[in-house]
Amino acid sequence: MFKLITVFLVVMVGGAAYSQSANDQSKNDSLKYIQMTGIVISDSMERIPFTKVVDLSTRRGVIADYFGYFALVVHPGDTIQFSCLGYKKKTYVIADTTSLGSFSLVQILKFDTIMADPVNVYPWPSKEAFADAFVNMESPNSDLKRARKRLTPQEMAFVGALMQSDGLSSYSAYQQQFYQQQYTRGQGPQNNLLNPSAWADFINGIGSGKYRISN
Repeated sequence: MFKLITVFLVVMVGGAAYSQSANDQSKNDSLKYIQMTGIVISDSMERIPFTKVVDLSTRRGVIADYFGYFALVVHPGDTIQFSCLGYKKKTYVIADTTSLGSFSLVQILKFDTIMADPVNVYPWPSKEAFADAFVNMESPNSDLKRARKRLTPQEMAFVGALMQSDGLSSYSAYQQQFYQQQYTRGQGPQNNLLNPSAWADFINGIGSGKYRISN
């Protein structure tokens, strides 16, 4: 008798499970699948990358790519939610009477502005500590101050005395060399060792201090 009751219970549970499975399979077969594709943009017509697109009805979703494109399989009557950091969430409901097998959507998200209370940050714990730090603060020796110090007339005169030639002398020497090249162009260069004028300029330069003789 006990075995008969056990077999009866097993048959009843198995039949109920089979009936439930058959009902679920029939329900799944009757669902209509819709291919939804689209792009997510802002109200300034800029693409929003990596937007989260979630079907709240089935708890499935995707992440839009870098260009804001997405693709998701939905059903009639499903509610789709779009969310991205810095933008307000937006939902879109699929019409339960739609007969489309696929459609494309352009979803616009608005900027989400969060106003926070102002916070004053100070590196000193009190006004007295700030006053003490301000009074005892050392004046920074900036690059501009050092440059101005190096450009004083006294400093420039000292540096100029150490230099063998200034900018004007260098330019004059370059121009003299250029004119000499143009004068002897197409022929051999002039030998100043045999030029009396060059020797006279050299001797006068030594006497006037233009040229220096190093030991």
